[in-house]
Amino acid sequence: MSDHDYHRVAATLIEALPYMRRFAGSTFVIKYGGHAMGSPALAQDFARDVVLLKQVGINPVVVHGGGPQIKAMLDRLKIKSEFVEGLRVTDAATVEIVEMVLAGSINKQIVSAIQAAGGQAVGLSGKDGNLIEATKLTRTRRDPESHIEQVLDLGFVGEPTRIQTKVLQAFHGTEIVPVIAPIGVGNDGQTYNINADTAAGAVAAALGARKLIMLTDVEGVLDREGALISELSAAEARALIADGTVSGGMIPKLETCLWALDQGVGAAHVLDGRLPHVLLLETFTEAGVGTKLTAA
Repeated sequence: MSDHDYHRVAATLIEALPYMRRFAGSTFVIKYGGHAMGSPALAQDFARDVVLLKQVGINPVVVHGGGPQIKAMLDRLKIKSEFVEGLRVTDAATVEIVEMVLAGSINKQIVSAIQAAGGQAVGLSGKDGNLIEATKLTRTRRDPESHIEQVLDLGFVGEPTRIQTKVLQAFHGTEIVPVIAPIGVGNDGQTYNINADTAAGAVAAALGARKLIMLTDVEGVLDREGALISELSAAEARALIADGTVSGGMIPKLETCLWALDQGVGAAHVLDGRLPHVLLLETFTEAGVGTKLTAA
């Protein structure tokens, strides 16, 4: 979309301010990753959308991933890594690279993009102010032959145990958008690599967010025929997981959304991050795009 087209769209949206203002004062936690981050044009669209959300009184909080960028750096440094059940096994050497890439280059690129779009942003990692306190993630797997449960050692992969909301509340009511790298810190100061979806869900729950928005590389949640499901209750989403309609990487995303809803988040959205200005389309159009999940 050209600058002219963007300003035309923005002008149309500004005319709809009474409608848009219904979310004024609300907190949106946005998980940013996938193709939306990899494309310069989509990254610019995302930054502009975040700035507009802020301008109409919404408090966006961005939590970002960076899997492809981490892989590229590990390959460049000839550091081997493997995945177990979708999680990167993170040894001492790998966690240093993960932190460098997530809290360093990626985080500052997003901050710079928001500021280039006319906003203000501050980059944080979960270690800043003990924002994301974490513990080592434990997973088990049943051996198919012996049927014995085996404990999987994922290294320095963590799960959030507490979100220090006062760190983020310091930005509430200001012009600043917090941009968070999903790095956690243990009680002993150990650094943990945290899945970005999980981190976003934990932040949304802790803040009592009105919306948790997951940007993905698919349209949203699809039915057995591959058609988009526009809206789901928590019970309906659980049924789709149970009967196998939802599979693969969508399962942990939905589980994070469902957990966040259980914790009091108003709604969760699974959106196609490849769609230009998807945040605006979902928030400020009656029909919306992607899949909306609600508790009831």
